[in-house]
Amino acid sequence: MHHFGNPRFELIRHDVVEPLLLEVDQIYHLACPASPTNVVGTLNMLGLAKRVGARFLLTSTSEVYGDPLQHPQVETYWGNVNPIGVRSCYDEGKRTAETLTMDYHRGAGVEVRIARIFNTYGPRMCIDDGRVVSNFVAQALRKEPLTVYGDGKQTRSFQYVSDLVEGLMRLMEGEHVGPFNLGNPGEFTMLELAQVVQETIDPDAKIEFRPNTEDDPHKRKPDISKAKELLGWEPKIPLRKGLPRMVKDFRQRIFGDHNEDIASSA
Repeated sequence: MHHFGNPRFELIRHDVVEPLLLEVDQIYHLACPASPTNVVGTLNMLGLAKRVGARFLLTSTSEVYGDPLQHPQVETYWGNVNPIGVRSCYDEGKRTAETLTMDYHRGAGVEVRIARIFNTYGPRMCIDDGRVVSNFVAQALRKEPLTVYGDGKQTRSFQYVSDLVEGLMRLMEGEHVGPFNLGNPGEFTMLELAQVVQETIDPDAKIEFRPNTEDDPHKRKPDISKAKELLGWEPKIPLRKGLPRMVKDFRQRIFGDHNEDIASSA
């Protein structure tokens, strides 16, 4: 909101599923709902980049690796995705978006960059968006059980939002197309993540196990050697340092300033 008074900032409310006429130099394509945004939205933004000669950055995802058979995952790994699974709409949408991006690059000469983003967390996330970190934090603050699906042994890697922003900017301003894995190699099981949330918010928070969802990847961890070498990038903020910042923001938005002050002084 603090940018609204800046004459160099303009907010445009627009659905990327619809075409857009605009003069821009760079496009960070961050919109991510599975369908039709990942495919139709990507086509529209690539079309805009082609018309105005803009550099286009696609934020793809670690989901393109599916339930990987290679660990950790490198960018040359093609993945293990069930094309008809319950999760496949998002996975295949992003894979299609990568294909379209490279087609526009090779066929129309559009300057493109591709980032494969691993799990990211931080302040200002939607509180009830269904992602595991926001779920656990909101549940612990509300004195609800932390819901762990399956046996909790499946792993993910969590990067703080400012690390991701730095990686995206370096990718956009650099000379390499990608794809690049942007993620924190620190790997946690879901049970370990729940325990870190307990340590941070409430040691007495309960953990509730539920049946796992279909096609849930067993392991996910980025190999970021390529980003370190070509972008000079690697994450700086570990989970135990970044999580309290997110918790402070969530506590303030869930309970309001007054309750946050009370909780902070307790």
